[in-house]
Amino acid sequence: MGIRATTPSRLAGATAPLPASSSFLDMPSSHVLALLVALLVLAMAGMAIAGHRRREREHRDHLRAMREREQRLRLSLWASNEIYWQYDLEKRELERTRVEPDRSDDLTVQVDLDKDHQIHPEDLPLVLDRLREYVTGGTQMFLSEHRILGEGGQWQWMRARGRAIARDDTGRVTRIAGTARNITSIREKERERRIANEVMHNMAESVAVVDARFRFVAVNPAFTRMSGYEAADVISKDAAIILSEQHDEAFYRQARLAMEEQGCWSGEMWQKRKDGRDFLCAVQFNAIVEPGSRKRLYVVVASDITDRRRIEQELRYLANYDTLTNLPNRTLLAERLSRAIVRARRQGSRMALLFLDLDRFKDINDSLGHATGDRILRATAQRLQEVVGDGHTVARIGGDEFTVLLEDLVGGEEAERCAQRIIDAFDAPLRLDDRHEIAISPSIGISLFPDHAQVPTDLLKHADTAMYQAKAAGRRTFLRYADAMDGDIRRRAMLIAALRKVVERGELRLVYQPQLVLADGRIGAVEALLRWNSPEHGDIPPSVFIPLAEESGLIVSIGEWVLREACNTLADWRRDGIDNVLMSVNVSAVQLLRSDLAQTVQQVLRDTGVPANQLELELTESVLMANAEHATERLQTFRRLGVSIAVDDFGTGYSSLAYLRRLPITTLKIDKAFIDDLGRPGDNEDAAITTTVIAMAHSLGLRVVAEGVETAEQQRFLLQHGCDMVQGYLLSRPLNAEDCLRFLQEWPKQEPARLDPVAPPP
Repeated sequence: MGIRATTPSRLAGATAPLPASSSFLDMPSSHVLALLVALLVLAMAGMAIAGHRRREREHRDHLRAMREREQRLRLSLWASNEIYWQYDLEKRELERTRVEPDRSDDLTVQVDLDKDHQIHPEDLPLVLDRLREYVTGGTQMFLSEHRILGEGGQWQWMRARGRAIARDDTGRVTRIAGTARNITSIREKERERRIANEVMHNMAESVAVVDARFRFVAVNPAFTRMSGYEAADVISKDAAIILSEQHDEAFYRQARLAMEEQGCWSGEMWQKRKDGRDFLCAVQFNAIVEPGSRKRLYVVVASDITDRRRIEQELRYLANYDTLTNLPNRTLLAERLSRAIVRARRQGSRMALLFLDLDRFKDINDSLGHATGDRILRATAQRLQEVVGDGHTVARIGGDEFTVLLEDLVGGEEAERCAQRIIDAFDAPLRLDDRHEIAISPSIGISLFPDHAQVPTDLLKHADTAMYQAKAAGRRTFLRYADAMDGDIRRRAMLIAALRKVVERGELRLVYQPQLVLADGRIGAVEALLRWNSPEHGDIPPSVFIPLAEESGLIVSIGEWVLREACNTLADWRRDGIDNVLMSVNVSAVQLLRSDLAQTVQQVLRDTGVPANQLELELTESVLMANAEHATERLQTFRRLGVSIAVDDFGTGYSSLAYLRRLPITTLKIDKAFIDDLGRPGDNEDAAITTTVIAMAHSLGLRVVAEGVETAEQQRFLLQHGCDMVQGYLLSRPLNAEDCLRFLQEWPKQEPARLDPVAPPP
């Protein structure tokens, strides 16, 4: 190939090409050297250019890598919501670097220099301790959770961690750098989680969490206490292990279907304890979503209501049934009576209400004790149910009062026939137990719907009125209500109203009946007897107004008047020379039960100047036997005062000789019923009773007074058998105070002239 000629200017500084036919070795040495130098220069220039380009490329790659790393760092700080910080320990300056998106959504870096970094005063000591521990080599990293004052003036929880990035010549740390993160929301959620966990742990209700397949996920301690299952016993197990057989499968299927479709279910459910016992729960199921997995879970909150339900049932029973006899009580009777009236009015039928009261039950209850009285009431309830049958309601409305509700009657005669069957059924004694029987009879009042009343209260009131009239007619009978009966009830109400004013009106008076000492013929005592003459109602017998006074509670004030009036009379007699007579005053059960009666007696004796050994308190046998132990305690107080105690109407009740022996009494008074036939031919029973009572009383160291002595034969019999004193029309009728004083003054005085009362116990 030929060589094209060049101009000198193009050849300047360059080596001319060799002719093709010339050899490199044939060139002059100077030319060769120049050529080599040129080649070397060119090579070096090429190498420089190549190195420069490589360095530029490496620089560009380095800058790109740095930008990528910076971008990744920005992205990491932004995504983690963390702040990069540096703290200069010497200057105590905090530099914070944060990454935030700008308006164009690019991530920009903000650097703040905080010279007044405020840490919560409660957290500052702990932060300083952690910092001191790190810089002294105690820990490998500075780590702290504390509160700082944020830009909005609110305290924010931060979690900071860092390491040393600068030290001085001595190796002491001068600068620490690291990251920090706002954990306020995390702390709040953690706090809420801890609170929720504590609440669940301390709840009295059982709490269990089950999954969608109803397998246990978690339980609280109350679940263990309630069911007996520990958490390890049930976790991952099917909830069926606590289900009771008291519900059928359909019940559980319905509950599960409601939970799955509605997300909740509530109701009462029987469950089974680990020991096999069933218990009733009030259960609430609520569906929740498990955080993170989005799986459905069910929270089961259960309360053991077994005892509460039992108490509710007991309260319902107590509200509607009599606990002694298990019969419906007044409340349930009123409900059934109302429904019966509605049915009878709708059907055009008739119905009847029978009101029963046991004759002399109070005497029996007081004498034999309340335990025996309760057995009598239970036996009465059973007898009534047997006679009436299951188709009618038998109820106990209080005390010894019962009712029978008869429905679908054609006429009132059906009610009367039922009443007669009841009376006939009580001809047979009630069996209290295997060894004891007792004879008792009912009195029955009858009211009819619609004949006598249209509402329950009136039916009950009219039947009660008829029952009282049946008792007044002689007991052990029945009467149908009549309008005229209301007059007697109104009279009772008017008498009670009048009794409230008898003391202030001066309508009461006392009369006195002497008692003769048979051994020496002197008058040893007088009994004060109460009389009432009403301007509106005339003379009211004590047998009528005393029960009314006791029923209304007026007997307390009346009794105090009687006691004071009798003692004033005795004080007057003593001033007239009658100082050897015992004054006997009757005391009601209501008075005895008053805690201040002893104080009243003591005050009256003090005011009147009557010696205590000239006062005798007279109580009926039934009053003493109603609660012998209580009576003994009260009577001992009177005996310590020196007051004598007499038992009136002895023999009419059901006395316990063991209790009489324990009572601090001084005198027995034999009832007139045992005296009436004494001395007559063929009267062996009353004579035997009387002589036995006298002998028994003397064996107990008691005086004996016979009441109602009206014939000389009776007095001779009593004298022959050792009776101490007699009282009755044979000696004297009851006299007013002046006539009795004259009687005492004119009575022949014989020796000995003094009656020595039994000395009080020490």
